[in-house]
Amino acid sequence: MARVCWPYFDPEYESFSTRINPPRVSVDNVSCHDCTLIKVDSVNKPGILLEVVQVLIDLDLIINKAYVSSDGGWFMDVFHVTDLQGNRVTDSKTIDYIEKALGPNGHVKDKLRTWPGKRVGVHSIGDHTAIELIGRDRPGLLSEISAVLANLDINVVTAELWTHNGRIASVLYVNDNTTNRAIDDPTRLSVMEEQLKNILRVCEDDNWESCTSFSMGYTHVDRRLHQMFFADRDYERGGVTTDIDYPPAFKPKITVDRCEEKGYSVISVRCKDRAKLMFDIVCTLTDMQYVVFHATISSDGPYASQEYFIRHVDGCTLDTEGEKEMVIKCLEAAIQRRVTEGLSLELCAKDRVGLLSEVTRILRENGLSVTRADVTTVGEQAVNVFYVRDASGKPVDTKTIEALRKEIGHTIKLNVKKVPAASAKAPEASGWAKTSFFFGNLLEKFLA
Repeated sequence: MARVCWPYFDPEYESFSTRINPPRVSVDNVSCHDCTLIKVDSVNKPGILLEVVQVLIDLDLIINKAYVSSDGGWFMDVFHVTDLQGNRVTDSKTIDYIEKALGPNGHVKDKLRTWPGKRVGVHSIGDHTAIELIGRDRPGLLSEISAVLANLDINVVTAELWTHNGRIASVLYVNDNTTNRAIDDPTRLSVMEEQLKNILRVCEDDNWESCTSFSMGYTHVDRRLHQMFFADRDYERGGVTTDIDYPPAFKPKITVDRCEEKGYSVISVRCKDRAKLMFDIVCTLTDMQYVVFHATISSDGPYASQEYFIRHVDGCTLDTEGEKEMVIKCLEAAIQRRVTEGLSLELCAKDRVGLLSEVTRILRENGLSVTRADVTTVGEQAVNVFYVRDASGKPVDTKTIEALRKEIGHTIKLNVKKVPAASAKAPEASGWAKTSFFFGNLLEKFLA
């Protein structure tokens, strides 16, 4: 029998072009007096735009303008960014991190340890176990989830929770309170999974399933929440009243057109501006298997205007009405998932097992429903931010806030902020910022 010899494939070949032409990152505080320009030139590769935007939003930077071009083998981006206070980015540590994260060695993925043999999979991130939950939303659900974990002597180190269209999705990172290590006992994991499933389980005639899992692979938490909602088809729940009552001038306006000259589909998005808006849109397009070749992003007062020139990964454009409708629905859902109104409650206290359970129980007993939650732990300090509203849909009154302060006591610091209402008076629709894209003068935009 003839011996078959397969050609040798160098495992380093995939990164060869990157090593020959490493990414160039520039952080410019001279060209503009009111923002920082971040310029990224790199060899093009799948998902690179999402990676870059992800680095910026993780630093809580606000993207006011952006110009993206990745036609052919090269990727060029310019971002006009500020910090949360609207100032230029001048902190040397932040600038150094941006240059390293987006530079030649910035996209090397950490090898994450997985624990084999578990039926639903479990993943440890450092000394934490990741839990993913999705199901039907109802008042007090977060309180019940945190109570189960506290009873099992499991500490919630960090967590993110979103609600949309009557559904709830959450990613929690937990560890064993005794060892401060990830939970890898199959029996204990099985008990925790069963108890959480019982909480999420809904009536038998509900066509929408609940799910509890221990994540096998790590991904960005915000992106994972988008993926969970997308897989849950929350964008199809048109019969459910949305969490936010948008006035007509602030409702997302999304259109799909065709650029005949270059063979692209053009997605135009106009909506109320907010932090992380570009990430939510790019994340959704990427997960729907669309490639962004060009984009222009701008904001004008309370409005944002964004245009994306895209094709599917197979090179096709959006030609059928069904495809266009699907993209519009999914982008609308992605924009709305992070939007909240009502009150923001920030609670700071020394971290301990049962803290989250105690706080959420107090919120539930005072008739407050959590629409979003961000739980973090820094050293021994826990910082929990809850976006809440009255369970009956009415505005939260001052008596409820005072009752909260009394019950929480002096060991937990409470800071109350009002989230700007979407129903505030908005300018006329003619106030939209107009975004235009011209291939001929793209270079001028990058140098501006």
